[in-house]
Amino acid sequence: MHHDDEPVFKRSKWGTNRYYYNPRNPVGLALIVITVLVVGTMLILMANRAGPFEPPPAPAPWNPAPVTTGPPGH
Repeated sequence: MHHDDEPVFKRSKWGTNRYYYNPRNPVGLALIVITVLVVGTMLILMANRAGPFEPPPAPAPWNPAPVTTGPPGH
């Protein structure tokens, strides 16, 4: 089977100007697999709030400097 003559992208037959990955071409099939893995990983990271979706750390509580009474150096 020679799949080299198959295009990577094929035009949709739904009457639109959209294209889709052609799974009969090895490059198209690789693009499908890579897309599924990347989207799945991103969804898992979003659900676990990890990686780039991790919330920022809570700020440290405000702690004012102690108040001293009297003249300086006393």
